[in-house]
Amino acid sequence: MPANALPPIVDRRTWDEEIARLRVREKAATRELDDIAAARRRLPMLELPNYLLDSADGPVRLVDVFDGRSQLIVYSHMWSPGAQWQCSGCTGYTAQFREPHFLDNYDARFVVVTAGPIDEALAYRAAVGNLLPWYSTANSDFGADIGAPPGGGFMLNVFLRDGDRVFRSWYTTGRGIEALSHTFALIDALPYGRREDWQDSPTGWPQGPAYTGWQSSPEIAGHYGPG
Repeated sequence: MPANALPPIVDRRTWDEEIARLRVREKAATRELDDIAAARRRLPMLELPNYLLDSADGPVRLVDVFDGRSQLIVYSHMWSPGAQWQCSGCTGYTAQFREPHFLDNYDARFVVVTAGPIDEALAYRAAVGNLLPWYSTANSDFGADIGAPPGGGFMLNVFLRDGDRVFRSWYTTGRGIEALSHTFALIDALPYGRREDWQDSPTGWPQGPAYTGWQSSPEIAGHYGPG
C-alpha cells in the first residue's frame, strides 16, 4: 500500500477528457489575469517626495535607485532588530531572484528595501547569499509612507519615474505576492500541492500546518550563502 492516498487511476481516454475539462478553467483564469493586468496598466498614480534612502555607497535619492530606468519594483523585507535570522518568508522569496537582468530589456529594476540599518541589512544579505540590491529606510519615511513601517509586514510596490519625479503605481501584499514568484506556482502544480491543512485537498492527502514546508533562513543561507 502507498504511504499516501493517490488520485484515481484511469485509462488514457478518461485522463485526456479530465485534463481537457480542467484546461477550460485554466484558460479562463489566464484570460482573467490578462484583463486584470490591462486594468493595472490603466491605474492612476500617486506622486511621491524624493526620499533619501541608505545604500552601500551612502545616502541615495529614491529617483537614483531606479539606476537610469523608468520603472522600479521594491520588495519591502520584514526586519526584526537584533535578530540573527530575519523573516524566512522574505528571505526565501527574495532569494529566488538570482538573475533579475531579464528586467533590463523592460526598462525596470528590482531591489529590496528594509527598515534595518544599512550595515546590518548588507551583512544579512551577504549571509544568506542574496544577489538583489538592498537599501535601508532606517533614516527615511519612505517605508512608512508606502505601507512598510519599522516592525511592519512585507509588501511589494511598483514605481514609475518621469525625469526626477517618482510615482507609486501599484502595490500588493500577503498572498498577492505569491503570483509574482515561481516557487508556489511550481508547488501548486504538484499532485499533493503545498501539503498545508488550509488547502482544499482530497481525503487522505498529506497535510500539515501552514508554512511547515517553507525553508528556514538558516537553510536558505546554507544553500546560497558563503561557503
